[in-house]
Amino acid sequence: MEIDKKSFRKMFPNLSEELEDKESKVGIGAVGSDNGEANNSVSKKFHNYNPTVIDFLRRCDTSTQAETIIDYLEKRGELTEEYAAELREQVKRKGVRSFGSKKEENYYLKKGEFC
Repeated sequence: MEIDKKSFRKMFPNLSEELEDKESKVGIGAVGSDNGEANNSVSKKFHNYNPTVIDFLRRCDTSTQAETIIDYLEKRGELTEEYAAELREQVKRKGVRSFGSKKEENYYLKKGEFC
């Protein structure tokens, strides 16, 4: 099946932009068809790591975003009512940055230690 660039851009605008962009967005750590080889290239630093509520709060820009996350995790039963109240109080008194510096986009990719 052949398709011209204009049609491709219309059908797949994001993919087209990625293909035409000269800057690579994600590094490739392994090449090959062997699953074991590919698995060895994955960052071991965050292997089996489960983000905590603090990790999520560190991605927030505003107190409103932080409160939304706290509400959501409390509603799901991942936070106790008491701990959620403590977190809300800290957000009110000290602000979102009191949980640590902001975790930027691709934090885990940038901070991972690849084999």
